[in-house]
Amino acid sequence: MRIDIITVVPDLLKSPFEASIMQRSIEKGLVEVHFHNLRDYSSNNYKQVDDYQFGGGAGMVLMIEPIDKCISQLKSERNYDDVVYMTPDGETLNQGMANSISLQKNIIILCGHYKGVDQRVRDQFITKEISIGDYVLSGGELGALILCDAIIRLIPGVLGNETSALTDSFQDNLLAPPIYTRPAQYKDWDVPEILLSGHTAKIEAWREEKAFEHTNNRRPDLLDD
Repeated sequence: MRIDIITVVPDLLKSPFEASIMQRSIEKGLVEVHFHNLRDYSSNNYKQVDDYQFGGGAGMVLMIEPIDKCISQLKSERNYDDVVYMTPDGETLNQGMANSISLQKNIIILCGHYKGVDQRVRDQFITKEISIGDYVLSGGELGALILCDAIIRLIPGVLGNETSALTDSFQDNLLAPPIYTRPAQYKDWDVPEILLSGHTAKIEAWREEKAFEHTNNRRPDLLDD
């Protein structure tokens, strides 16, 4: 998978890709991540990429020209499955969406900044608009990082155990059941005996029951879905 991220602050994005799972995915050649500084596509001597809103109002807006130049150049080099815009009024990111995007070959992620982008960008270039929640950040960069982490870990070969991602919360519209590790006894807090039994079928049945209980207690809306 290739991910091209368009941003006005590329330095904000780089370090998460230099550690842990995302770093290993790149080192294994399973993922390519490229950062594109929007200012490099400005025709302004001062590398300006934003301007005031027509009609007045507080907040600067990213201009269409540098975004057009960047996206058009990338599209001239390869085909893209989606051009994603990170925005608070987009579709809320969920596990199903992450699963779907992880199957794609090439995507562009445009990070909004300031007040957002010229509406013509959304009308002409964007194929998918994604939000990470009902709140506003300074820019789309942190949202882009969350999206990347959510999809990269699903790519075959990224995680050490291929089945790990399949048992995560939300994969089957249930929250994950409780999990335990060594020691089996700590102070007077014991691990449930069923998990130590070695009886695979009974353990799976216990986990399914606990996942349902956990979901019913914390996110009953998922059961409605």
